[in-house]
Amino acid sequence: VKAVGLDPRNDFNVDQILTKTDAQNLIQLCVTRLLDTANPSLSTIKMQVYFDMNYANRAELLSEQHRLLEGRLAPVVRDITDSHPRVQEEMENVYRKIVSYMLLSSGLGSPTDIEVVREVTAALQSVFPQTEMITFISLSKKNKEQQLKNLAMLVTGIRLYNKECRRGGSSIDDLPAILNEAILSATRTVDEGLNTCHTLAHRYTALLESMQEDQHRYTQLSSFKLKEALFNVRQYEAFLCILLSDAITSAQEVEKMNVRFAATMEQLKNTVQNKVSIDTKEVFPLFVALSNLWTGFQDEILLLSFLTNIANNLQQFSEIQSQLFPEEVLTSLLEGVTVKSDEERIRETMGTRVNVSDFKNQEWLFPETTDNFDQLLIQYHGFCAHAIGVKGLTLPGNPTIGILKHKERCYVFSSKEAAYIFAQDPDKFIQLNVEKAREHAELIQLLELRHQFEYLAPYAQARNAGKFFMKPTTKCDSSTQTDTHILPPTIVTSYEWNEWELRRKAIKLANLRRKLTRAMQTDLSHMRRENATQVYLPKDVSTQTKRDNSSSVPRPQIFLEGLRGGSSPTTHMVKVDLTRAVDET
Repeated sequence: VKAVGLDPRNDFNVDQILTKTDAQNLIQLCVTRLLDTANPSLSTIKMQVYFDMNYANRAELLSEQHRLLEGRLAPVVRDITDSHPRVQEEMENVYRKIVSYMLLSSGLGSPTDIEVVREVTAALQSVFPQTEMITFISLSKKNKEQQLKNLAMLVTGIRLYNKECRRGGSSIDDLPAILNEAILSATRTVDEGLNTCHTLAHRYTALLESMQEDQHRYTQLSSFKLKEALFNVRQYEAFLCILLSDAITSAQEVEKMNVRFAATMEQLKNTVQNKVSIDTKEVFPLFVALSNLWTGFQDEILLLSFLTNIANNLQQFSEIQSQLFPEEVLTSLLEGVTVKSDEERIRETMGTRVNVSDFKNQEWLFPETTDNFDQLLIQYHGFCAHAIGVKGLTLPGNPTIGILKHKERCYVFSSKEAAYIFAQDPDKFIQLNVEKAREHAELIQLLELRHQFEYLAPYAQARNAGKFFMKPTTKCDSSTQTDTHILPPTIVTSYEWNEWELRRKAIKLANLRRKLTRAMQTDLSHMRRENATQVYLPKDVSTQTKRDNSSSVPRPQIFLEGLRGGSSPTTHMVKVDLTRAVDET
């Protein structure tokens, strides 16, 4: 409906309410266009709608897949976390449910395979024996869920290690090898589609250029249909480029994960080395790392399957090319016409460049003068901004000629001449491109022109001013501004409405009598300012803590007689103690 309404050939005013006659005409045109099976424009729009409805980037797709997996496992988790077994038989039943959860969450093997169930049970018992069920039951619901996830990663890591050591894991597929084959298959499919697109786009472009040079040469060939076919091929090419970029990203991620998986497995082997007992702090993180890497492999399998499915489904929207322009017809039409590829067109203009001095009010960007030149957001999906509106062709732009920056948007051109013509009046050619998109609605998405249609004036307004019952509504951007506070603010900062805050302040003031104000003066603050301290005067209080006492003892008085000798040749010494007794003092 939008495509029919925007087409200027139908003379619909998209900004006004349609009359009853206009509504009937719109319905008739839509039905006619939908029933036209040989319409490349309709196939292109269907392709765009399909891609928008089904494509998702890596992050969105993986997030949705993990959400769906959690939703499928939610009943099992709820059954485990909500159970409160009392007897041994009930505990064994809950343990079997935990084994089923381990198997379903990892996706390694079928739950109906007895050998796989035994393998998972043995791996679980090595890290979570049944004797720990009592502790598990006593946990909260959230902690139970977290422990289930941790146990699932540990069990998966143990099974992967046993598979590497050839002690089990026969039901586990070799995902790295499968991924390598899937990546090659996906890239081969997309590359084949891209090669076909490139060939057809180059042929259609050469035919259209030849028709514009000699209009009488191809009298039976409709240039309008040929342009629609060209736009269909270019849109298919753009979508395939997106899928190829995702496939290359997936291949790079798989290569990195292969290296990390091999390194982690080797580290785990070196840690274990046939030891009888190993510290869980050493091996458990390695088991968890193996499980996470294997989950990454599973995610990449899902991504590649999704990309392959999208690529295969997109192919149906380009089958109309072979119906409208069979290989034999194209070959006969291209006799004597030189077909140039996009790379050849760019190589022909590699030596030319815009002379900046020829333009006073235009800003041109070049690789050597612009940072992040390759990351600039180019308008019109990188096609020449001049050729779209003037010739109706999607020619590849060559950034080395010079990128014109006009109103914060960047434009590239297929030749120096096209750049000079466009730069003389950019707004005019931008409007021509918009009008071309109104004729071919598929260009709105192909050239990323959605922002342009927010400000379009109705095409038929000037031609048929008196056709409509209501006059067009004039649109303009306006704004108003008012003062937030007209009067000066009269806010009392000391006001307090909270009664408890007032009580707290009152208690604080009443407690001042029990406080002392202290001051200190140092060498650095000496003579800097006046300090004053006021305290309550201390009371005169004396306290006796001991009693003074003394004692005196007699002085020793000892005399020796006969030391000087005498008339006798023999000396006789006599010791006389004249010290007074203590009680006599």
